[in-house]
This record gives sequence, C-alpha cells and structure tokens, in this order.
Amino acid sequence: MQDTKEVKTEFEPKILAFCCNWCAYAGADLAGVSRFQMPTNVRVIRVMCSGRVPPELIIRALANGLDGVMVLGCHPGECHYSEGNYLTRRRAHVLERFQLRWVSAAEGAKFSAVVKETTDKIKALGPNKWVDKKK
Repeated sequence: MQDTKEVKTEFEPKILAFCCNWCAYAGADLAGVSRFQMPTNVRVIRVMCSGRVPPELIIRALANGLDGVMVLGCHPGECHYSEGNYLTRRRAHVLERFQLRWVSAAEGAKFSAVVKETTDKIKALGPNKWVDKKK
C-alpha cells in the first residue's frame, strides 16, 4: 500500500486589469521598469479610456472564470477624454470581485500597491464560485 500525501496549494487568483492608455497603463509600465515587487496574478489589457470598458465585459470575464477584475483609470478630473472616468465610476456598482482605482502615469508604486491589495482581497474571497471551472 502506498502512502498518499495531499499537497495543499495556496489559492492563486486570476485577475484581469483594464488599464487606460494615458495613466494607468503608463503607471504599470513605470512599476515594471522600476522593478516594484507585485503579484504575477494580474493580466493587463490596455484600453484608451476606462470609460470604454462596458459593465458587460466585466461580468463576462467573471462568468468565464476569472476571480477578479480591475479597471484602472486616470484620477477624477484628469481624464484625457474629459469625462470617461466619471462614466466608469457611475458604472462601478458594488461588486466584491471588481475594483476601480485611479492611477496616474507617475504612480508606478501605487499601481504595484493596487495589484497587491486586489490580489490579497481576491485570495481572501477564494475561487470564483460563479462558474464551474472544471468545464
């Protein structure tokens, strides 16, 4: 008879970040070139403006098995398209697996901190139970 030992692996969430081209994506780039430490759980998609991310896309990402979604945009009042981030803020209803943050191009450290904070929050929530991941 062979002994079988269960190996417990820590939950590592899959998180998607929609980053506006002008601020948050540049902040992500600064975080990378500055070699700030952050979790590798986040996949970044560059969008021209946080206002261009429809709520349906966030729900679809969660329904397809992602554990969390972030939309990162310019600070309020600093949107390169005038009001895109205000539209995003109106759309950001309370969803526990969704994060909305403002990150400027000069805030690489903040980008890193937001990624860490979101990853920790999603880890605490555990895997996304909206979908059967065994599909």
